[in-house]
Amino acid sequence: MQCELLLWGEIILAKSGELHPSWQAVIGQEFEQPYMTNLKTFLQAEKAAGKVIFPPGAQIFNAFNHTPFDQVRVVIIGQDPYHGPGQAHGLSFSVQPGVKNPPSLVNIFKEIESDLGVVMSGSGDLTPWADQGVLLLNATLTVEQANAGSHQGKGWEQFTDAAIRELNAQREGLVFVLWGSYAQKKGAVIDTSRHLVLKSVHPSPLSAHRGFFGNHQFSQINQYLTSRGQAPINWQL
Repeated sequence: MQCELLLWGEIILAKSGELHPSWQAVIGQEFEQPYMTNLKTFLQAEKAAGKVIFPPGAQIFNAFNHTPFDQVRVVIIGQDPYHGPGQAHGLSFSVQPGVKNPPSLVNIFKEIESDLGVVMSGSGDLTPWADQGVLLLNATLTVEQANAGSHQGKGWEQFTDAAIRELNAQREGLVFVLWGSYAQKKGAVIDTSRHLVLKSVHPSPLSAHRGFFGNHQFSQINQYLTSRGQAPINWQL
């Protein structure tokens, strides 16, 4: 398995294809499945054709490596990485420091400010959330530059489904945040008797005014965590 991970690093990911050991223990076997072989072949062909793939190779598994399996407390499910230069870095909804915040992230920050009465700094780098146990998981972990959805249906969804499945089965008392119909379908396997599932429309400007604003989910997350004797998430950036 380790050789297979290193092969991903050398051929596809440029620097590091390794998963945090805690994740290797629960989903590392996915690298041995035929769908991952097909995904690797696809990514090799894309790179050979000179296509630019986001996020940078060493950041593809950032969500897993910033938030070890046994430290996950909240899961926020996204769809695709951002496809503009300098944006994506392996965490759903997050952008790299100094990059303009995309509209959905702007709306997320508006809801946090309204819900919690805090002022956000404007930084769109959500790494501090990930380091507190918020798994910022996109369904698809790579995308071609300027071509949204281009790597959907190539295998990543099965890989991230496996991550959600293991969290659902092996952990208890997690919060799953499902914004929009896509995330809600992906989270349909979650056992609501063992985990808190929060749903709303997507924070996109196309839908945010239909129920994202005013959903008070950030305070609900913290109330749930504290009710279980855990520290709340510091959402302020």
